[in-house]
Amino acid sequence: MRTFQDIISKIQQNQPVTIAVAAADDIEVLQAVSAAAKLNVASFHLLGDEKKIRDYVRKINLSLDTVEISNEADPVSACNKAVESVSRGNSQILMKGLVPTATLLRAVLDKEIGLRGERILSHVALFEIEGYDRLIFVTDAAMNITPTLEQKAEIVQNAVDLVHSIGIKQPKVAALAAIETINPKMQATLDAALLSKMAERGQIKGAVIDGPLALDNAISLEAAAHKGIESKVAGNADILLVPSIEVGNVLYKSIVYFAKAKVGAVLAGAKAPVVLTSRADSHETKLNSIMLAVLSAQKDTPPQQAKL
Repeated sequence: MRTFQDIISKIQQNQPVTIAVAAADDIEVLQAVSAAAKLNVASFHLLGDEKKIRDYVRKINLSLDTVEISNEADPVSACNKAVESVSRGNSQILMKGLVPTATLLRAVLDKEIGLRGERILSHVALFEIEGYDRLIFVTDAAMNITPTLEQKAEIVQNAVDLVHSIGIKQPKVAALAAIETINPKMQATLDAALLSKMAERGQIKGAVIDGPLALDNAISLEAAAHKGIESKVAGNADILLVPSIEVGNVLYKSIVYFAKAKVGAVLAGAKAPVVLTSRADSHETKLNSIMLAVLSAQKDTPPQQAKL
């Protein structure tokens, strides 16, 4: 798959999933919900202020055929109920509505009803860049500030598991740094080298990892050849692992605002995909994020039966 349209085409072949939207009384979120519903890839459980939700539903002509509405006017309660819906298996994806991210994450990490998995939570973004020959993932641009080596290993595994859902069985991971040689004074280069060795030893599964690699020789065969780098990953990376949130945030926004790329993102590492939309995200980005989450949630579901 090379475009988000390819992702849509794939998930339309499988059974629709259910998405629980916490604090769904937001017209921008509901517009993304409406677009996804029209593609027949998901049904929705909307939790929030019912009066506001129904007002917005009428305003945007959202069909209620695949929508359930629960009146949870208190945002904290809406988050708890939405998380509980996913935890009990009634929904397969959690989506953030008009509520602070911290409030939603408290519910996600709740020991009784939460979705805490075995690994750290991390942000995984997928970009479709015009003129580039493939989709490319970036992690972690939004959750973990300065991850340790152990945390980076979990962040990589989260991303690898997600990439498997788009059909790449052995994704290539570039552990980024400012340079492509190991410098004891630069922790990012040490961590990158160790992550590469961990993948060789099977401590990180289902991927080929190399690093340290600078951005140019991670994504450009020409740049890698010019520097004499011989690597299965150099110039062919599917996943870019950034060393810190500052690097990830700048890279993410540079791709979006300078390269005008299409993007979707999810929170990985929980027991189910989590869509963390921002009010600054475009309508297209919200929809792409839903599509990426659906793809991840559908990876173990059977295809739809052909209609007679």
